[in-house]
Amino acid sequence: MNKNPIVIQLIDSLNSGGAEMMAVNIANGLAEKGVVSHICTTRLEGDLKSKIVNSVGYLFLNKKSALDFSAIKKLYNYIKLHNIQIIHAHSSSYFTAFLIKILIPTIKIVWQDHYGNSENLKNRNKFPLNGISKNFNSIISVNLVLKEWAKTYLKCKEVYFIPNFASFGTITSKITFLKGEENKKIVCLANLRPQKDHITLLKSFLIVHKKHLDWTLHIVGIDLKDKYSEKIKLYIKDNKLSNHVFLYGSCSDTRFILEQATIGVLSSKSEGLPVALLEYGLSKLPVVVTNVGECGKVVTNTVNGLVIEPNNKNELAKGVLKLIENSNLGIKYGKNLYNEIQLNYSKENYIKQLLSIYKSE
Repeated sequence: MNKNPIVIQLIDSLNSGGAEMMAVNIANGLAEKGVVSHICTTRLEGDLKSKIVNSVGYLFLNKKSALDFSAIKKLYNYIKLHNIQIIHAHSSSYFTAFLIKILIPTIKIVWQDHYGNSENLKNRNKFPLNGISKNFNSIISVNLVLKEWAKTYLKCKEVYFIPNFASFGTITSKITFLKGEENKKIVCLANLRPQKDHITLLKSFLIVHKKHLDWTLHIVGIDLKDKYSEKIKLYIKDNKLSNHVFLYGSCSDTRFILEQATIGVLSSKSEGLPVALLEYGLSKLPVVVTNVGECGKVVTNTVNGLVIEPNNKNELAKGVLKLIENSNLGIKYGKNLYNEIQLNYSKENYIKQLLSIYKSE
């Protein structure tokens, strides 16, 4: 393909999350470059729908099961109507793309692997992905570990690594007002899932709180209201942190939230390349992050942030305290991280590489 192809991003939901945010960012970024760009969410809509720009075509399937034939037919008709040539499938949506490939053999599939538990890849279920992967034209991995895993176990010859990018876009809103004192707010953008290890974060904040009573912690991300969520809430209650730790659920106004924040943290046990970290950088926040996934490649310890080992409440608290007690250092780290994001994790670089992959199909 010499000219720009017509592409649809395929994602299972538009709830706030790294893969979902990337699908929206890519759809918007392609449209900005004059590409005829579409996005389809298969199962659920969500907060991120509001971030899709008007020039991007939009489809919601409301798919109820893996073999929901009415939903598949709806997508088939949409692809035919708009002469779509490439399905860029994200995460588990590859199965829906595969079903369309059966119906339209000429369609190209680019699959993007956002698997967040890359520290525990040996336990990753390969079925049915390994069989279906022979139908992919190319695979994009969000970190080098995932790239090697794909080359080893999957049946697609073209495997690429392109680091994620972050973009706040042109749509701005001011909905979520963080509680607590100004310039004393620690933020964590992470859905309430065990791999994000909020419990270690809370334990570290308890240490910080004893030294700095006026600082607050703000956790933004989807609350699945499961046992893990209950554990977080119980810890906050039992340690009398209800007036100092705040849960906001899923929010769409990320830029505004980060404008109010003073420090950004990620306490994850495992990651791919978290979009949240890139968003911290775009906001010039000083950060403390765990050395998982690509985090240690984005953040160079004591140069543009602090990198610690996972599951270590004392080291996390020590890092946060260092930033609290030396605001000039925090400003320096924030500026350096912003420069790193602009240089190596920009939307422009990403879209350029992506279009090259599309056109090689």
